[in-house]
Amino acid sequence: MNTLKVPRKAEDRKVISILETVDVISRERTVLAEFDYLIEAPNWTTDDQRLIYNSRGLLYSFDLISLKSTQIDSGYAIQCNNDHVLSPDNTRVAVSHHTLEDGQSRIYVFPLAGGQPSLITAIAPSYLHGWSPDGNTLSYCAERNGQYDIYTISVDGGIETQLTDIPGLDDGPEYSPCGSYIWFNSTRSGLMQVWRMNADGSGQTQMTFDESNNWFPHVSPDGKCIAYITYRKGDVAPGDHPPNKEVEIRVMSSEGGQSRTLVSLFGGQGTINVNSWSPDSQKLAFVSYRVIE
Repeated sequence: MNTLKVPRKAEDRKVISILETVDVISRERTVLAEFDYLIEAPNWTTDDQRLIYNSRGLLYSFDLISLKSTQIDSGYAIQCNNDHVLSPDNTRVAVSHHTLEDGQSRIYVFPLAGGQPSLITAIAPSYLHGWSPDGNTLSYCAERNGQYDIYTISVDGGIETQLTDIPGLDDGPEYSPCGSYIWFNSTRSGLMQVWRMNADGSGQTQMTFDESNNWFPHVSPDGKCIAYITYRKGDVAPGDHPPNKEVEIRVMSSEGGQSRTLVSLFGGQGTINVNSWSPDSQKLAFVSYRVIE
């Protein structure tokens, strides 16, 4: 797994972060705010009122009416990366936080209103990506014995369940709204491509077949569309998803088939690491970047 999962500090990246939305039909882009420091990975709340993003190890709530940000109290979890997911009822948030003891990423859960986190995965590194629609299970990418695979675990912690074991990097596992499937991305075919499997790990099926490197499939709330970020072949190694690249956000049917480019932008890592569909499945939130020379 590439080390860019570690939270990046503003002073390390001389960029302007641009928080945007895009209409999936008209492709119209709307700039909500610009920041003179790094922000990443917006989640859209189900009440259509806020976006949750990470910056400099912390989480923030961005009000879509006032266009103002407020820090969320995350207790001792102050090194959160861009892997954060809201519970289906939006009362809690799960995060990947790099513990002070060893700097490794572990998964924690705390109230979205703020409060002390609870440790879910004692074993590290673990990188969160999904929360089952029934609220009971988290899905994540984890390195165990030198191999990155997809795992699930109860939201209360306990014993983890390994779902993939094929050589290659598997990452980005996210539940479909019906709970029957987990979407993920994998290098097992050579390039990074989008895959889908049953929630128990069976029926692993490749869903994209192009000559690009495709990362982080996100399922729309209505279950009809998949959005993902694409790096051009040759720009990156299949197992890397760095920042500051020319990339695309693409969408496709959840049944598979031809994809279409929704946005071309300068970004990559931090742009759309987590699900950022609007509740009505009509828009996506994302972050683009502009380098300060």
